[in-house]
Amino acid sequence: MIIIKNGRVVDPASGRDEITDVAIDVDRIVSIGKDLPVGNGDEVIDASGCVVAPGLMDAHVHFRDPGFTYKEDIDTGAAAAKKGGFTTVVCMANTNPVVDNMETLKYVLDKGAKTGIHVLSCATVTRGMQGKELVDMEGLTASGAVGFTDDGLPIMDEKLLFSAFIEAKKLGMPVSLHEEDPLFIKGPGVNQGAVSEKLNYGGAHHTAEDVMVTRDCALAMHTGAKVCIQHISSAVSVEMIRTFKDLGTDIHAEATPHHFSLTEEDVLKYGTNARMNPPVRTEKDRQAIIEGIKDGTIDMIVTDHAPHSAEEKAKPMAEAPSGIIGLETSLGLGILNLVKPGHISMMKLMELMSLNPAKFYGLELWSVSEGFAADIVIFDPDRTWKVGEFASKANNSPFIGWELPGQVMYTICGGKVVYKA
Repeated sequence: MIIIKNGRVVDPASGRDEITDVAIDVDRIVSIGKDLPVGNGDEVIDASGCVVAPGLMDAHVHFRDPGFTYKEDIDTGAAAAKKGGFTTVVCMANTNPVVDNMETLKYVLDKGAKTGIHVLSCATVTRGMQGKELVDMEGLTASGAVGFTDDGLPIMDEKLLFSAFIEAKKLGMPVSLHEEDPLFIKGPGVNQGAVSEKLNYGGAHHTAEDVMVTRDCALAMHTGAKVCIQHISSAVSVEMIRTFKDLGTDIHAEATPHHFSLTEEDVLKYGTNARMNPPVRTEKDRQAIIEGIKDGTIDMIVTDHAPHSAEEKAKPMAEAPSGIIGLETSLGLGILNLVKPGHISMMKLMELMSLNPAKFYGLELWSVSEGFAADIVIFDPDRTWKVGEFASKANNSPFIGWELPGQVMYTICGGKVVYKA
């Protein structure tokens, strides 16, 4: 058995927030209570001063496998997840080949099953991510896809998306959407505004996101489909989602740590390591995202972990790919920029980073409670660490050199220690 002693159990599923012990036998939590006995041969983890919480879930990662494994692969992506405290991840489908067929889906799931954590995958909404024809949504659901997304590209054909929502509703499956209308993008990855003008770079106006979000919230309301707006960046879009939620729409929203931690000014400091789609925007947008997190408009924190090679990111702004890695810095940025300033509680952070993503994908909920699977993260919320050494293949991060709180001490998945600091 593993006995976790004297940790602060923070569990959003049960509402438990207390210092206590947790006993794990094989792959299940078998007992919770103060001063649990330790038997011969039991492994004891001293969690004094640490938070013991359900394993984190990242509902939006790119592991680049198959097809782009020079950037990342499923094994190294899972290693980064373990170091960041994640026991479950959901891979996006824009690989090469894309996950629009059962064979590629099986490859991802089979390889993921060997990593020691739960590696799940979405399938695309459209064949080849071409936006012209729907995939076999029923067949892919039966083969183990947990949702559908053409993440990386918007679905411009509203008639096709309407059909996808109807089919997803029938199957009880969620659809997640990348919302950027190319009409309002002169140059991707940088907010159109003061900084793009300084860089003499066209930039992406927030209207690119706003018009798509408004359309798709209306389609979700009409069809009753469960829909997620991915990596929200715009204050206007936050307000639109708030409005449609108030109308009873089954709409959800993700926020990334970079969108609540950075602004367009950081592009001047970090260059292409702050180029991402959608871009980080103004301080007003950043504050609106934080408000959306606080009031429940935004119900998931995800990383959009997007590895690229150093050579790719060394290219000029107009040529470099968008995206940054995030699995190893997500928890620390959440504590630094949301919990420590008093915007949200640690319980709320765990809800956003574990419980709500599981609910969205219809997974069996996990909890630090008796009888549940032993998927647990143990972290010290006050212990700081310097960002720099990554388990990921990539190091495209603007947060290198930052001092972050929330050192992950242990990640436990299925009752096994898969990461130890």
